[in-house]
Amino acid sequence: MATLTDTTLYAARRSALLDRLPPESLVVLAGYQQKVRSKNIKYHFRQDNDFLYLTGFAEPDAFALIYREASHDCLSLFCRPRDKAAEVSFGHRAGPEGAVAQFGANEAFVIDEFESRLLDALKGKTHVYVSDELNRLPALWQLINHERFHTPFDVPKAYRQLSALGAVLHPMRAIKSDSEIALIRHAVNASIAGHKALMKTVTPGINEGLLAATFMLEIAKHGCVDVGYPNIVASGNNACCLHYEDNCCEVKAGELVLVDAGAEYSHYSADITRTFPVNGLFSNAQRQIHTLVLSALDAAIARVRPGARWNVLYETCMEVMAKGLIELGLLEGSLDEVMKSESYKRFTVHKTGHWLGMDVHDVGPYQDERGDWRTLEPGMVFTLEPGIYIPADAINVPPKYRGLGVRIEDDILVTADGCENLSGACPRSCDEIEAFMASGR
Repeated sequence: MATLTDTTLYAARRSALLDRLPPESLVVLAGYQQKVRSKNIKYHFRQDNDFLYLTGFAEPDAFALIYREASHDCLSLFCRPRDKAAEVSFGHRAGPEGAVAQFGANEAFVIDEFESRLLDALKGKTHVYVSDELNRLPALWQLINHERFHTPFDVPKAYRQLSALGAVLHPMRAIKSDSEIALIRHAVNASIAGHKALMKTVTPGINEGLLAATFMLEIAKHGCVDVGYPNIVASGNNACCLHYEDNCCEVKAGELVLVDAGAEYSHYSADITRTFPVNGLFSNAQRQIHTLVLSALDAAIARVRPGARWNVLYETCMEVMAKGLIELGLLEGSLDEVMKSESYKRFTVHKTGHWLGMDVHDVGPYQDERGDWRTLEPGMVFTLEPGIYIPADAINVPPKYRGLGVRIEDDILVTADGCENLSGACPRSCDEIEAFMASGR
C-alpha cells in the first residue's frame, strides 16, 4: 500500500497532471491551516486532499508550487520551520529539510518566503492553475499581475490565464490506481467489521451514542483511527433525517436502526449503510420496505459496467422503488404516471450515489463538457445508496409504515468487465441480517 512518504507515487501524479496542462504552466497549491477548538486546544488536522494527493505532505500551513522546466518536473514546498519548543508540545515538523529529504521536493523554504518565491516562479509562465479551497490567497491575482505594474514600461509584460486546478485534477482523481483501491478496500473491510459489531451489540434500551462508539472501537482494531464523516446511528423515526448526527436516543424494541458509517484509512474513506431491527427480527412492514430498497440497489448494481452512464443507476433505483411503492399502496397511479409526476420523491428524497475516495463525497464530474452524463470507467469507485423514508407524521400512510427509514448503501468498484461490490460481505438482506444477529445472541 502507498504511504505518505512514497515519493515515487506522488511524483508520478504530478507528472501526469503536468502532461495535461499547457506548456509554461504553474500549479499553486494552498494547504489547510490548523483550526482551534478552544484556546490552545486544536482540532485534529487533516490536509486538503488535492494538496495531499500531489505532495503527500500532511502538515498544516503549507504551500506548494509545481511546474516543468527543461523537461524536468519541479516541486517547491513551503512549510513551517523546525521549532523544538513547538514540537515538544504539538509534534514533529518536517521543516524545509525534511520536505526535501522525506517528501521529494526539489527545493523547500519556510512559509514566510512563499510570496517572493511565487513572484520568481511566475516568470515565463502563461497559465496558472490554483487549488485554494479556503481562500488563503486572496491577493493571488495581484501577484500574478505584479510585474505589469513594477517593471519599466518598455519591458515585455506577461498576461497570464488563471484557472481552477480542479477542472483538470478532479477528473484524474475519479479514476483510482491499484494502490488507492487497496486503501479503500482496507477502509471498507474495517467498516464491515464495525457494522457487524453493531448488529451484535444492539439491544433494546441501548443508546445510539454507545453504538457509534462501538463502531469506532471496532475500526480501530483495523488500524483506522478516524471516519470519513460523522457516524449516523439513527433509530426509529430519527432515520428519516438523512444526516442525523445527534446519536443521543435510546433505541427501542420493534424499531429499526439505520447506521451510516465509514472508516477512513490512510486518508481514504469507506461509506456503508445498513438498516437492521433492534430485536433481531424484522416486522412484516419493515421487511417489505427493506426488501424493496435492496431490490432497487441490486438492480442498479446489475447495470454497472464500463460504458454505462451515471444517470442510469439513479433512474433504475427510482423505477424499482416506485413500482414497489405502488404495489404496497403507498403511491397512487400507474408506473408511467408516477415516474412522470415524480410523486415517488415523497418517500425517496435523495440521489442514490456519489464518487468515493479521499473525500467521502469525492471529487470528479458527473457530466462531461457537453453536459452529457459521464460514462463509467474501470477504476471508478462510488456508492449506491437508495433509501425509502416514511416519517412518523406522514399522512395517508398506514400506521405500520410510519416512522420507517431504510437506506442500504454499498461501495462499488468498476472493473474491466463489470463491477465488484466491495462491501458485499456486510449482511444485506433481511434473512442474512436476522441470521447474523441470531448467531451472536
